[in-house]
Amino acid sequence: MSIFQRILPRGLYGRAALILLAPIVTIQLVFSLEFIQRQYEDVTRQMTQGVAIDLAFLLAEIDNSPTPEAALERVGDVARALEITVSIPAGPLSPLKDKQAQIDLSGATIIATLRDRLPGLVAVDLTDENRVVRLRFDSRHGAVGAELNRRRMSATNPHQLLVLMIVTSVLMAVIAYIFLRNQLRPITKLAKAAEEFGKGRSFRYRPRGAVEVRAAGQAFLDMRDRIERQIEQRTLMLSGVSHDLRTPLTRLRLGLALMPEDAETLSLQRDVSDMERMVEEFLAFVRGDAMEGAEAVDAVALTLEVLDRLGGGDWLVEVIGTPVPVVLRPQAVSRALENLVSNAIRFGKTIELRLEFRDHALVFRVEDDGPGIPPDSRAEALKPFTRLDRSRDPNRGGGVGLGLSIAADVALSHGGTLSLSQSERLGGLRADLVIAR
Repeated sequence: MSIFQRILPRGLYGRAALILLAPIVTIQLVFSLEFIQRQYEDVTRQMTQGVAIDLAFLLAEIDNSPTPEAALERVGDVARALEITVSIPAGPLSPLKDKQAQIDLSGATIIATLRDRLPGLVAVDLTDENRVVRLRFDSRHGAVGAELNRRRMSATNPHQLLVLMIVTSVLMAVIAYIFLRNQLRPITKLAKAAEEFGKGRSFRYRPRGAVEVRAAGQAFLDMRDRIERQIEQRTLMLSGVSHDLRTPLTRLRLGLALMPEDAETLSLQRDVSDMERMVEEFLAFVRGDAMEGAEAVDAVALTLEVLDRLGGGDWLVEVIGTPVPVVLRPQAVSRALENLVSNAIRFGKTIELRLEFRDHALVFRVEDDGPGIPPDSRAEALKPFTRLDRSRDPNRGGGVGLGLSIAADVALSHGGTLSLSQSERLGGLRADLVIAR
């Protein structure tokens, strides 16, 4: 993943906000460059040029006067009319070098325009808190000082335009985000409905939003209805098959019970028992408890019930995290866990079972000290009707190769997975049944 991909938001709301705010920020930057730096500078330059004309006239009158006193008398009335204070010689506040604040949008333009128009200008001071501009000139009578209000050279409050622009942009961004959120909410609800359906849970959903979102939502509902209808039809069909298969098996069992007990009869009875068990196991795999409803279950109690049905034993059960009720289909999870523990009992002497409560998942971990399953055979072991070598056949003893397949199917129907690996603690097989929360 590149740095650019890591910086960008991954969520739909974050990306939508980025798409919304990026143009606004870009428009603000362009507007600032084009209007504030150019138009505002042009206005400042024009206003300063007008002041420079007035100052040039006053300086010319001063240079044409024989004495400083005559010069003050000659320009006094005109300077007062122009709202300019002239002092000959320059007073103590008259600047000796140019001064301007660090944050001054128009200061550089004012100084540059005055220097371009007034060759005799010595210095300009723009730092007075009362917005008084002080200037110093050279003349035939020595240093001349001048003071005037800065409002004659630049706009009084240029920051008001920036504040107005920022406030308006933020307000429009908030309004746009509210409308955008209303459009994105149906998409998030559709994603939630799909996620819950993938975990085998029921979630009420009604298509809303734009036409395209409604179409996608309706397509999802149609797909969900078809899948549920197919599952229901398959379950009904298998119920009939189960009844049809059990009837002849029951007749065979009754017929064998009436026959004299000998080695051949006992062998036939074992075959009938194996057939019944194979039918039940096959139906459990195909049915997958799909019609069972999900409910909040105490996973620790469910685990203890499974171990109790298997006869108990000296098994280590460890709980990691805070036990909380988990929404799942209890019969399906019980069957999957029972298959995993049964395999561990069949092939190992030491068995450890761990429940790990994570933020978004519940993990049932079953470990044993048996021969395990080779890494290249683990994916194959999860496929239905798969037979491994007899050192680690998870369905040894008359099975049809569906024990791990049923567990994997249950995990998948709960939005999780079943993974097989080697136990680091015991050396045998480690099976992690992950149930999404």
